[in-house]
Amino acid sequence: MLKRNSKQRLLTPFFSFLNRTKKWNTLRNQIFIVFITVMVIVLLIVGVNTYNVVSAVLKSNAEKQIQQTAIQASGKMEALYEQVDTLTLQVATHSHVQDTLLKEVLGDSVSFSQRQSLMGVVNSHLAYYNGIDSLELYSVDGKRMYPLHEGQLSNRLEEVWIDRTDEQRGRLVWVGQDPSDPSYFIAIRQVTLLDRWFSPGGYLLVRIRDSYFQFEDTNNEEGEYMVLYDHSQTPIFSNFDGDIIQILQDHNRTGHLSINRQEYMMVEHFSKLTQWKTIILTPIDLVTRNVSVLRSAIIVSGILGFFIFLLFSLFLSTVITRPILKLTKTMRFGRLGALKAHQETSATYEINELNETYNQMVETMNNLIEEVYEKEITRSRSELKALQAQINPHFLYNTLDALYWSLDAKGEDTLAEYVLHMSQLFRYTISNPKEDDWVTLKEEIDHIERYMKIMQVRFGKRLTWRLDVPETYHHMKIPKLLIQPLVENAILHGVGNKSGEGTVELLVRPATEKSRVMIEIKDDGAGMGEEIVQKISSSLENKNTGYFKGKGMAIVNCNKRLQLYFCEDQIREIAFESEEGRGTTVSFEIPFNGVRE
Repeated sequence: MLKRNSKQRLLTPFFSFLNRTKKWNTLRNQIFIVFITVMVIVLLIVGVNTYNVVSAVLKSNAEKQIQQTAIQASGKMEALYEQVDTLTLQVATHSHVQDTLLKEVLGDSVSFSQRQSLMGVVNSHLAYYNGIDSLELYSVDGKRMYPLHEGQLSNRLEEVWIDRTDEQRGRLVWVGQDPSDPSYFIAIRQVTLLDRWFSPGGYLLVRIRDSYFQFEDTNNEEGEYMVLYDHSQTPIFSNFDGDIIQILQDHNRTGHLSINRQEYMMVEHFSKLTQWKTIILTPIDLVTRNVSVLRSAIIVSGILGFFIFLLFSLFLSTVITRPILKLTKTMRFGRLGALKAHQETSATYEINELNETYNQMVETMNNLIEEVYEKEITRSRSELKALQAQINPHFLYNTLDALYWSLDAKGEDTLAEYVLHMSQLFRYTISNPKEDDWVTLKEEIDHIERYMKIMQVRFGKRLTWRLDVPETYHHMKIPKLLIQPLVENAILHGVGNKSGEGTVELLVRPATEKSRVMIEIKDDGAGMGEEIVQKISSSLENKNTGYFKGKGMAIVNCNKRLQLYFCEDQIREIAFESEEGRGTTVSFEIPFNGVRE
């Protein structure tokens, strides 16, 4: 007994806690907690994904922009290189230079005055190029021809460069820094003799100041570095104070490297023309400085969104549960056997459905009988309307026929002819579909032509038509009224919506598939916009006739009849094309003699 009492005392606080929390375990609080939990998860997922995606996009865009800068900088260096190439080529092909070197090759002595006149040729070309310091001309055996003081090419350059120049046969060869003065660069090209079948005639060496190859905006105020080095990894330009080439060789080739404990993004571009490489080093902090702003914006937006959703969740949970509580109070009266309808309505569809379901439960049998009686009355009225709709319309045909003879007797020939067309039109339309469901193409064409003549009463000279139906197809069987609705569509919505004259064309010709015939209805009317064309095409694909009540209805219905009358492999369903202001074309293909079995 003592044990049981002690156990009860131990469990009492637990049960007390359950009793206190039970009143909080309501539908409203459950909805509220679920909404808040979901919102927090969504905010976290959206915030993290947005931060990662936008950060990646910012870095990618920055890298693309830097890459474009590298391409532009490399392009500028290529232009400067081409200037050097153009200058040396102009001097090498100059007539006086060619004559002087040719004499030297032939063994004729070149006078001092002839060598001195080379100065005028060189200076006349150098005057147009800033940064190109001087030109040196050597004979084929390496003897200096200009400037006038004596010297040998082998003393100026290593033999390996002379051999490479000979291999290039007249193309410019970049050597790099001048061994005698590192503040200059030199390049060399072989001079070929034009009058001696482009045989070697000598060498032209150009000397260029290092300031010639300079990038603009290289003050690196934001810590950016630009490096340009040639094929031998000799720096041509660099705004980095130190051995940048060694740093580039030691990094891990991941596109990022560390310089002075700072991470840099490296973007490089290789020039096929010059064989030079342009490298731009940009601090990662500079690229990602907008990411911190993005992070702060996401955090602030998340906090604001959380509090806004907190208030709306509380409001929504209250709106949802309040009608349920009221309905529960009403249902409590059922314990005493006195059920009554709940008359209050709610703005929520599901709550209204719940109220209506409860109200239906408390309806009496008399209401149920009255509902069944009303259904019977409605059904009887529907049957009566159906019977009234089946009145034989031959009365209209007979009336029109009589009107024709009456008008004909009075001499009203033209009007009588239209009435006759109308009577024939109705005779064709109201014939028993079970007996005359299929007609010849000739009968359908005659029906269409009568319809055209009747519609001409309305449109007058505005309406013209052209029927191109070879006699070969006149006896072909087709479903009745398969083409006429499409022609009617073309008249009413094509020509009818156009100001001025309009033409409707009906063309019948062989299809690509030999067993088929293509039927095409064209008009040059107002046409339709792209949005309407897409909706009609979508209705044709989805077999949906509920959307259109106008110009698209005939197309969709005729397409449906094609599917019902023929097998799928026998036809090509309706193809629809239209352009606003240019007209509409509707076409389909049916078998020449392929009635669906």
